[in-house]
Amino acid sequence: MAGGGALKRAVSPSRVISPPPLRRKVESTVKKTVTNSFFTPASKKIPEPITWRIVNNSLVVGKYSADPNRDQKRATGRLKVAAFDFDSTLVSTASGNKFPRGSSDWKWWNKVVPSRLKDLDASGYCVVIISNQKAVTLKKDKTGGGSRSFTNLKGRFLEVMKQLDIPLSVYAATEDDEYRKPRVGMWREFVDDYDLDVTGVDTSESIFVGDAAGRPGDHSAVDRGFASNAGIPFKTPEEFFLNAAPYPVVESFSPSVYVQPDSPEEVSPPFSRESPIELVIFCGSPSAGKSTFYWSYLEPLGYERVNQDILKTRPKCIKVAKEHLAAGRSVVVDNTNADPETRAQWIDAANEFTVPIRCVYFSAPPALCKHNNAVRAANKSLNPESRTSLSGIAFGDFLRRFKEPTLSEGFKDIIRVDFTFRGDEDAKRLWKQYWI
Repeated sequence: MAGGGALKRAVSPSRVISPPPLRRKVESTVKKTVTNSFFTPASKKIPEPITWRIVNNSLVVGKYSADPNRDQKRATGRLKVAAFDFDSTLVSTASGNKFPRGSSDWKWWNKVVPSRLKDLDASGYCVVIISNQKAVTLKKDKTGGGSRSFTNLKGRFLEVMKQLDIPLSVYAATEDDEYRKPRVGMWREFVDDYDLDVTGVDTSESIFVGDAAGRPGDHSAVDRGFASNAGIPFKTPEEFFLNAAPYPVVESFSPSVYVQPDSPEEVSPPFSRESPIELVIFCGSPSAGKSTFYWSYLEPLGYERVNQDILKTRPKCIKVAKEHLAAGRSVVVDNTNADPETRAQWIDAANEFTVPIRCVYFSAPPALCKHNNAVRAANKSLNPESRTSLSGIAFGDFLRRFKEPTLSEGFKDIIRVDFTFRGDEDAKRLWKQYWI
């Protein structure tokens, strides 16, 4: 109506009247299973199927428990162990690459592998994986998270464990240390984890299977060496899984060959003084046994030692040697002296003082020297001078420069020393293991 106020619209009795708003229920982000697990007594909780731990920032250890309700009791007495390398033994890459592209880049080395491992478990064997994984780093990435290589490794192991679904432990060495095969650090850790230092291992019935067997085309013989160090039989994957005939292996280096057998003491020492004052130089590769020879045979005779590892430069070595000669003291030059040019400087020094110069030539081959280097660095009891491990460059440089010494260079005589390891039974046991 004109000029009138607006009339309110009558409320329809049939109109739906909105109910008052309900208070919204806040949904928990915690799953019901987690809540139930929290209130479940510890004795009734189902354990996780796999656990991981890191030993000494180097060794990765994983343990898969399979079905917790399964009877995993084994026969009493010594345990039969079936141990395996991982890559190129149990699995290979699905991509065909030498190294896996990710956690899913794997397949069984052969279709018979899983059934054979399950049969071993059913027969009472303890199945374990012992693998070198130096390409894996345990250091955190820039974001503070775990490294991708470590994540991928755990992913591959986990998938293998799930498919097998048997009690299984894995040991993976990520550094060049006591755990890396052929060294037995992983084996010792396994023995300790399973309390086998008490019950013992049935070594005659146990086995280690690996592809690094020293055959033509193999990258090394570390798997064969590891089995020897652990004292258990060895087979290649072809021999174990496919029943192939053993491949004849000609061992290029065997430490036990160089261990002195138990015998009476030698009648005459390998070195004796021939002049009141003389200059003796050593010639031989790093880790050929030169320093040990000095301390065993020449130091007791009163020879002064000149060593470039200590004095740092050859000119300083020559200066110190001349000071000893001038004082009437005989000198031993405990250096590699690989080539005639280096040896000539010492011959000149001897001529300057008109004293005879003699040469002790250490004939140890490269494989033996590298073994000496490794076993010395890894065992304090065999390393009285606390020598650090030498790089491969040191051995390569010596071989590049080396020329065998001859009398025509001016030496009064040349004494050849063929290396033999001497020591007590504990020292021999350590030294004759494989280390590289």
